[in-house]
Amino acid sequence: MHYHKKTAFWLMSAGMAFSLCFGAVQAQETADPAKEQAPLVRINKDPYPSTYKPFPSQMTAIVGATILDGTGRQIEGGTILMDEGKIVAVGHDLDIPVGAKVIDAQGKWVTPGIIDVHSHLGVYPAPDVKSTADGNEATSPVTAKVWAEHSVWPQDTGFSRALAGGITTLQILPGSANLIGGRGVTLKNVPARTVEAMKFPGAPYGLKMACGENPKRVYGNKGGPSTRMANMAGYREAWIKAKEYKAKWDKYYADYDAGKNPTPPARDLEMETLVGVLEGEVLIHNHCYRADEMVSMINMAKEFGYKISTFHHAVESYKIADILAEEGICSAMWADWWGFKLEAFDGINENIPMVAKAGACAIVHSDSDIGIQRLNQELAKAWADGRKAGIEFTKAEAFTWLTSKPAEALGIADQTGTLESGKMADVVVWSGDPFSTYSVAEKVYIDGALMYDRHNPDLYPQSDFELGQNRKGDHQ
Repeated sequence: MHYHKKTAFWLMSAGMAFSLCFGAVQAQETADPAKEQAPLVRINKDPYPSTYKPFPSQMTAIVGATILDGTGRQIEGGTILMDEGKIVAVGHDLDIPVGAKVIDAQGKWVTPGIIDVHSHLGVYPAPDVKSTADGNEATSPVTAKVWAEHSVWPQDTGFSRALAGGITTLQILPGSANLIGGRGVTLKNVPARTVEAMKFPGAPYGLKMACGENPKRVYGNKGGPSTRMANMAGYREAWIKAKEYKAKWDKYYADYDAGKNPTPPARDLEMETLVGVLEGEVLIHNHCYRADEMVSMINMAKEFGYKISTFHHAVESYKIADILAEEGICSAMWADWWGFKLEAFDGINENIPMVAKAGACAIVHSDSDIGIQRLNQELAKAWADGRKAGIEFTKAEAFTWLTSKPAEALGIADQTGTLESGKMADVVVWSGDPFSTYSVAEKVYIDGALMYDRHNPDLYPQSDFELGQNRKGDHQ
């Protein structure tokens, strides 16, 4: 009886082996170039496309203003002409077409719309309560799979307050709890029912990464990382997986191009974002305070073959300004906010002008729903602190830290950030010199449409959430 069982087992095993062999033959036949190929699988990289459409606008000429055009030029008594959402011309003695609305701006200043590269509006909205706090997916050190746009609440009252401060474009980032926190999204600062209707058309996605103390603090008692060396190990492990995932898809496409019929790899949302970075489609925005850690991140980027767009917070950028200039990496910084924790201890008020002086890309950012309303004043502080230290920039040169440099960091400089012909007509008319604490944004245009007018209550922004909650115009 025992013998018969063994015999039966042998026959069954042989049968299975035959089946496996036959299966292998079948698989080989499936890969035969002569066979018809299955449809090629391509991952949709833009499953939530922008539906943004510019608001209605009319041809407008703003005349007689002091213009800072965002390229470093200052034009006295100049004119800016806008039509069909675009800048038509900037300069003196422009022909103003019949029918254009003419704004007398004598005594006023005109600049490009301000761009904030680091905001959490919408993901940490007002009212600021636990049920609306959706900016940090602090459940795993690496959450590259999450997208900030899926947390953005368009009704956040902070958007309208920022608009009244001259903010026309802003990048919404996830928080900094994680080594790799997720995708950021760039928005036009317009009222909308959906986040898709705010998405800046064609803007690349950003990927938030965080150095130092934040990941240590959040995960030190939850399995790590609890040290900076573990932080680095965590990033590197993620990039190794991303390279492997990319190699699988590269092989799939190569085999398909060779006429084979390969099976596509299983999708992995985490890896798709990281591969987007490796392929240059997703830009790295790296929360990092210390100079030595920034250099470690640069070295890691070289190890895995990607580029860092911007270090955020970056209070020690002045120590490595030459390296940042050489590597073509931007620094987004505060004017004078530092020392609130040890890794932010060695900040100096001259940080921003020192970085700019070295030829690196310097940016003033907010990371604040309050600070974003007064970014022009933050710029003025940084500019003045530089002058005290003997670092001279004109106001026109310094204003690039709020407009064209942030546009470079976000990959949208070909569309906005300067007042040049053909660019989006994102324009702010200031009551006076925007470097003065007494000056305010009077008119804010986005794609040529007047979205805010301090002297026209009909254009005071108010979200649906605010109706019946406050007095229209309380933003002023």
